[in-house]
Amino acid sequence: MSTTNNEKGIVPAHHFDSVAQEEDAGIQGIWLFLATEVLMFGGLFVAYAIFRGMYPEMFHHASKYLDTKLGALNTLVLIASSYSMASAVRSTQKGDTQKSFNLILITIACALIFMTVKYFEYTHKFHEGLFPGANFSHPGADKHLGLFFGLYFVMTGLHAIHITVGVGLMVWLLIRIKRGDFSPHYFIPVDAVGLYWHIVDIIWIFLFPLLYLIG
Repeated sequence: MSTTNNEKGIVPAHHFDSVAQEEDAGIQGIWLFLATEVLMFGGLFVAYAIFRGMYPEMFHHASKYLDTKLGALNTLVLIASSYSMASAVRSTQKGDTQKSFNLILITIACALIFMTVKYFEYTHKFHEGLFPGANFSHPGADKHLGLFFGLYFVMTGLHAIHITVGVGLMVWLLIRIKRGDFSPHYFIPVDAVGLYWHIVDIIWIFLFPLLYLIG
């Protein structure tokens, strides 16, 4: 997806017949990509449901090892980041690119706060011997406890990777905003990154109660 500005205004990339066609292709592409993301996490949610059905008591017990306050803090941080990202898209649509730039910076800051909290959560789990595999050594742990934490690290770790990718995309947007690439007539990349970020946030909204609030 590539659109440039010149003295005559916005022109479509060479493989599109019009700007409208390029915009439609971009929007359809991002929604298709987001659908694959939902399917990927959907498989993990199905695995979670199956094993929770098999070992309900163990899952309730295992969730007590998670810090609900830190999980709630990260939930609030991501909700705030979703709002700032939505506001950045709206500001770009209105032509206020400086405000959009600042709002994307706020979104990045929220993402970094989230990752910092996850770092402390992860290191605490390593210290307690709750990392699945050969190093799983929590004293008195149920033999199936590693199953819960296997799902926990896979699901939250994959989500953290998506957060990192989102930060990279937002840095790319900041560079393009400084270059003056966006206007009320062309803002699809900002909109696309915003949609991606909202999906990442929504996934965490599901992860938080499933992992932290079942005890």
